[in-house]
Amino acid sequence: MTETITSAFQQTSWIEALAVVLGIAYVILAAYESNWCWLAAAISVSLYIYICFNAKLYSETGLQVFYLIMAFYGWWQWKSGKPSKEKLEISVLKTSNHLLLIALGLLLTFLFYFVMKNYTNAALPLADAFVTAFSLIATFMVAKKNLENWIWWILIDGLAVYIYFRRGLQLTAFLYFIYAIIAVAGFIKWKKEFTKQ
Repeated sequence: MTETITSAFQQTSWIEALAVVLGIAYVILAAYESNWCWLAAAISVSLYIYICFNAKLYSETGLQVFYLIMAFYGWWQWKSGKPSKEKLEISVLKTSNHLLLIALGLLLTFLFYFVMKNYTNAALPLADAFVTAFSLIATFMVAKKNLENWIWWILIDGLAVYIYFRRGLQLTAFLYFIYAIIAVAGFIKWKKEFTKQ
């Protein structure tokens, strides 16, 4: 029994380490506006589907499935999302759009929390629901190259550090800490690019 648990831990740790490396590669490549970020994302989130499900983070598991779909959408959007095949430019959202997105995020948080709390044995259902809901929106913002996505990710990643640390996934908690740092750098880089456009 002990050998089985140790073996499962070692396997999960190896899978988690690979997912972390690819996750970091995704964010760095995204900051440099490289389409290859989406391939790194697809592989990383595929591994995280397994990891999150085993950690009983069901909202996060669903989020990882969404990320996998968005990896394909993001690749297409960045590569050929414009009719003229031009490179997609960085854009800025209006304040009213941000308020609508925040309202949508809070509504989704409530819905996810209600389902996770009442129909599953999910761990940390409220924090998990919040991160999941706002990550859905922020991912669309990345695919559309909205500058403010980086600000959203700084806040989301900060809460994700807490969630994964509480679930014993220290490597993943560290990954989200790195994500937050890279998000700051990504915001600075994209802002410079935006002013050049």
